[in-house]
Amino acid sequence: MNPLRTTCLDRARNDTQDSLVIGGGINGAVSAAALAAKGLKVTVIDKGDFASCTSQESSNLAWGGIKYLENYEFSLVQKLCSSRNHLMDSYPGQVREIRFFTSMQKGFRKPRFLIYCGTLLYWFMGGCRTKAPRLLSVSAIRKEAPMVNTESLAGGIEYSDAYFVENDARFTFSFIRRVLRKGGNAINYAELISGQWKNGLWECKVRDRVSGDTFRIKSRTLINAAGPYVDRINTMLNIISDFRHIFSKGVHIIVPRIARTRHVLTFFASDGRLFFMIPMGNRTCIGTTDTRTDTENADSTDDDVQFLLDNANRLLQLKQPLTQENVIARRCGVRPLVVHKEDAVTEGEWTSLSRKHEIDVQPDKNMFSIYGGKLTDCINIGNEAAELITSFGLTGFQSLEKWYGEPSAEKHRKFETDGKKLGLTGNQLDRIWRRHGKTGFQVLEKIKRDPKMLEKLLAGITRAELHLMAEQEMVVHLEDFLRRRTHLALTEHRAALRCHPALAETANILFGDRAEEEIEHYFSSTAG
Repeated sequence: MNPLRTTCLDRARNDTQDSLVIGGGINGAVSAAALAAKGLKVTVIDKGDFASCTSQESSNLAWGGIKYLENYEFSLVQKLCSSRNHLMDSYPGQVREIRFFTSMQKGFRKPRFLIYCGTLLYWFMGGCRTKAPRLLSVSAIRKEAPMVNTESLAGGIEYSDAYFVENDARFTFSFIRRVLRKGGNAINYAELISGQWKNGLWECKVRDRVSGDTFRIKSRTLINAAGPYVDRINTMLNIISDFRHIFSKGVHIIVPRIARTRHVLTFFASDGRLFFMIPMGNRTCIGTTDTRTDTENADSTDDDVQFLLDNANRLLQLKQPLTQENVIARRCGVRPLVVHKEDAVTEGEWTSLSRKHEIDVQPDKNMFSIYGGKLTDCINIGNEAAELITSFGLTGFQSLEKWYGEPSAEKHRKFETDGKKLGLTGNQLDRIWRRHGKTGFQVLEKIKRDPKMLEKLLAGITRAELHLMAEQEMVVHLEDFLRRRTHLALTEHRAALRCHPALAETANILFGDRAEEEIEHYFSSTAG
């Protein structure tokens, strides 16, 4: 099994931890990274792979929450805009501005000019950090976005937000990588079975879902960052919280590229909900639905997919209508929306709930739970976690560097200079830097030692990158690689991946003797 994972398992069960973080999604990953940067002994566990739940099912957008203006949640929008800008400044290679092209039908519930004024307000609240919004006439839409069906349009709006150049799960993993770099432990496929606050320590029983073994972790503090499973974990731990989650199911589909525009095409679906068509390389991501559900897990249905296809066909002028056969992949995630435990949320109210987060603190047991939240606000969540740990008496030390963000521009320039000397192209270097950050220098070192490491395998990924992933990214199953360390499972047909000539070699680098077993397991799984 993966040596790094084995090392983390041994350290977690043999040393008393300063903090045990339950959940390796974005909330848990940023919390663990912030604490590890303070020099604390931190272990983060997840019952699946890192970011394998809600944090792999977003729209890949880092947005300031423009829709919350309709509910007059100005302070939340201001905060999210500030968080978005901070992400763009801290991750210039990974989080970039993108234009949204929004079309409105005649008779829409709000006048077009009023919505334009809302985008101006949104722009000002974002400190004018992005390009200014534009009011679009029907003729302008016909000229600039000819793929849009303008038959019943009143006009539109163009404005800016930001998006993740890589996928959301890859961004989440960058924080897991920081935990490991700072000497912390990160263990995927490790499920919390039970936990007890006893004599000033949390004693937690954990099952290794790879080997089937159980072991114990002792920790001075506990952070419940299990996303949709926060309530279930708290029930297990006999924790009574002031908050609870209700769930919304969001579905996206990936289809061949609809248009060459780099805009996010935004519409209002037939039921009035926001509807996006997001560029994804040579693919388009269409979504999302927003359906209330009662479970932490949800699957897309044929009806969900047909709803997205029907709206896309209605809103666009396509040579051939999109059908189920055009769907390359589906994404389905459950958004945990936080409410006070006493609040009764009616069917008409829940759709207006925001993705804000709340933290429930149990000071007498040195633990807290993170409810709600979204990718855009992740840095604030990490900072809050670090402050709360201090209130439990664990101070660590003040790090001289930030616990988040890309390396300096100077290091980036050196990386590009060194890489070009080794024969890498600008596009290759840009991708490696986005995906690996500082560890990208180790990719270059592997190529320098062995020029064969420059050879491209699956989807143009070099041998050097694959060897680095095998050594440092705790890839346990092929799905971890195809769905989260990369997004090949979303952008490539399963049949094309299965017969790709480089698949066997890629799996061999990642899994060694288990390569064929992992390939068969992935492609025989209906969920793969």
